[in-house]
Amino acid sequence: MQGFDIEEMFIRFRYPFLILLSGLILTGLGIFAVKSGALAPTTKVEILEGGEESQITAEISGAVTNPGVYKLKSGARIEDLLIAAGGFSGDADRIWTDKYLNRAAKVTDGQKVYIPKVDQQSDTLGAKSEGEHQTASANISTDSKGLININTATLTQLDTLPGIGPVYGQNIIDHRPYSNTEELLSKGVLKKSVYEKIKDQIAVY
Repeated sequence: MQGFDIEEMFIRFRYPFLILLSGLILTGLGIFAVKSGALAPTTKVEILEGGEESQITAEISGAVTNPGVYKLKSGARIEDLLIAAGGFSGDADRIWTDKYLNRAAKVTDGQKVYIPKVDQQSDTLGAKSEGEHQTASANISTDSKGLININTATLTQLDTLPGIGPVYGQNIIDHRPYSNTEELLSKGVLKKSVYEKIKDQIAVY
């Protein structure tokens, strides 16, 4: 009779029992999974093996401790190039560098930076007819490709550029220094039509 009662009770409450039993089984599995780490957070930080960091090559010469060609990280500044070269030498023209050298400007691949020595600039600006001074002027205000450096060129040198007369030439000088030649446009120094005529004949270094 007692067995019949238990069986009858089981039949009557079989669904609640099954639900309770299923809950206990699931709870047990959940506890096991957490302890074993199976349900640990699936978010992973994947560390990718990056390639070599992009580099550029630039040259610095003139009044620096160790002139030469240096490899720098892409996006490096003129200041980084100066540090790599050991800084200014004792005979560097600090007045010129403070006025014209933008140490915060980015270095471009293949760029050359020239730091003049004391009095070298005054010799350049005063060069009119003496051959040795003309040579100094050519070394400072033009590069190996004959491009005119708009940061150091004299008014006479700027006047040799097509479309650049005394007015535009003086305007270029008044807005120095430049980080790149495109600043002739962004600073409103030249009209675009004039800039297009000279852009392949000028440089910044």
